[in-house]
Amino acid sequence: MIFTYEAVNESGAPMVGELEAIDQKDALRSLFERRLTVIRISVVGEPASSISRKATRQDLLLTLHEMSTLLESGVSVSETLDAQTRANYPQELKIKYQAMADEIRKGGSFSAALEVAEFDLPDYLPQLVKAGELTGDLGGSLREGLVQFEYDLRTQEEFKGALIYPAVLVISGIAAVLLIFIFVVPKFAPLVSRADDLPFLSTMVLAAGMWFNENIYLVLGVSVFLLAFFRWLSGRSIYRTRLISGAFHLPVVGGWLHDADVASWTSLMATLLKARVSLLHALDLASTSVMSDKRKILLAQVEKDIRAGQGLADSLEKARCLTESGYNLIRAGERTGRLPEMMNSVAKLYTDAAKTRMSRMMSLIEPIAILLIGGVIGVIILGVILAITSVNEVVI
Repeated sequence: MIFTYEAVNESGAPMVGELEAIDQKDALRSLFERRLTVIRISVVGEPASSISRKATRQDLLLTLHEMSTLLESGVSVSETLDAQTRANYPQELKIKYQAMADEIRKGGSFSAALEVAEFDLPDYLPQLVKAGELTGDLGGSLREGLVQFEYDLRTQEEFKGALIYPAVLVISGIAAVLLIFIFVVPKFAPLVSRADDLPFLSTMVLAAGMWFNENIYLVLGVSVFLLAFFRWLSGRSIYRTRLISGAFHLPVVGGWLHDADVASWTSLMATLLKARVSLLHALDLASTSVMSDKRKILLAQVEKDIRAGQGLADSLEKARCLTESGYNLIRAGERTGRLPEMMNSVAKLYTDAAKTRMSRMMSLIEPIAILLIGGVIGVIILGVILAITSVNEVVI
């Protein structure tokens, strides 16, 4: 298929041309690889089309990266937003970019326009944009914030991906137990009712199976209610915070959460300091990304110590927030004026440690899940076998 397109290059110059591609998605990919911001695209002979699907976070990241590229190339904010409103983005994003463009025309700042658009962004990104406006490096600050945003999303996706296999094991085990209770146990219940003296395990298994079959709708209703209630609780920040705080005290999970928490905090600190945000302001913003309530209290004390005139490394060491290597790296950064780079090094150390702990945790979860599920199924089967054996002894 032959496509005709209108786009803007890295220098902000408009471009018009044609290219051959399998479909529109392939054409868009080719243009993005050439670092072109697509405004319109259509098959030759057909009217120009726009993307109407629901926007994802990846769509948002892509459009913001293109915006930062235009700003870094010297294109004005108004021209950049005009290009975004004409680009071949999902309609939801185009509407929000139009709201930003309207705010700029009213004389508002880029950070104010970003707030008007109400994008689903972390709290630190608008602050980085404000820092970029003050330092005259709006495109660079936006880029740094997007890199940090991508890091946060990638960490979340890695954790979710690691949980897929254990979740499949648990769901499969629950399904196997339900099938045994629904189809296997009821077939043996009338047979064993003739036995006067069943083993305790058989009595419990068969009684549980018969009760489950007689009250299956009640069980399903309670299960749905509990799932909905847990989802409601997880949506409340106060309960979610308590749940996460409790997880920090667990044997294996706690160590992984500690390293991941410190890695996220130091990475965000490095990003904020690189964007020339003041140290105290950076500490205040970075503390919002911390999951542990205890660490938030410690960081608040660190901020007080810095206001009293102490250095960052000494304050962190006093609060025991990091390891010795972390204090040494930060202290070296303070002495050489390369604190953002040293913070980045600390973040890498903790990120690697968190990944190692997560792999170890996942390697433990899988066999534990298998043992638990196998144990439950084994107990049920053993109870049924003992019941059959008991009946045979009565017949003899």
